[in-house]
Amino acid sequence: MNYDFSQVEDIESFVSIPEGPYYCRVAEVRAGAARDGSVRWNLRLEVSRGEYAGRTAGWDSLTWSERGIRRVKRVLGALGLDVRGALEVEPADLVDREAHVLFEPEEREDPLTGRRSVRLRVPYAGFSAIEPGGEARNR
Repeated sequence: MNYDFSQVEDIESFVSIPEGPYYCRVAEVRAGAARDGSVRWNLRLEVSRGEYAGRTAGWDSLTWSERGIRRVKRVLGALGLDVRGALEVEPADLVDREAHVLFEPEEREDPLTGRRSVRLRVPYAGFSAIEPGGEARNR
């Protein structure tokens, strides 16, 4: 077998759906810690409607730090939690909640190995609530 591998990109893809907005449910939440020691919840988002329903769209994280708390509030609100005052919430409380989520491609290079990978990421304002009638609320 003779094959010219110079035309094959050395990039690992973790993309299972095209970029864009999707109705998603939180399929899993993994609690952990951010580099600064703050609590971080990693959310696995699964497409809940349409052609790609059931596929993992990507992962996003919520960092419970002074810097990250505004985004936590925004995401929890989009997931239907009442964030107007005090709230007691655990990671399991987010499982099966839905929102309209925007996914954009992101390419990274591992500084140690030099290996490149591409995955979908959720931008800062990428979550929006789903109205009672099932439509996404405008961002």
